[in-house]
Amino acid sequence: METLMAVVRSEYFPAGAVLVSVVLFWTIGLLGGLSWLSGGQPPLAILTWMIFIYGVVVLSPLAGILAAVDLVRRWLRNRQARLQQPAETDAESL
Repeated sequence: METLMAVVRSEYFPAGAVLVSVVLFWTIGLLGGLSWLSGGQPPLAILTWMIFIYGVVVLSPLAGILAAVDLVRRWLRNRQARLQQPAETDAESL
């Protein structure tokens, strides 16, 4: 439970969750996620679902790109902070 809370409190969690969701959405779509349309659904339900899916298809690449950029930006910022920390410690010891 403690490990799960550490992951959820991580600064990488929101962008990582968005990126995983986008990848999962496109994976399900590529593996035949729209096969339910061949069933006997009412036309209004199909139209509503297709409009929702259209919105997700249009917005999900944008969300995925923004999430990936955010993850890289945070990782680079933390990496730079870790690299500067030993240098500051060495300068203080002089």
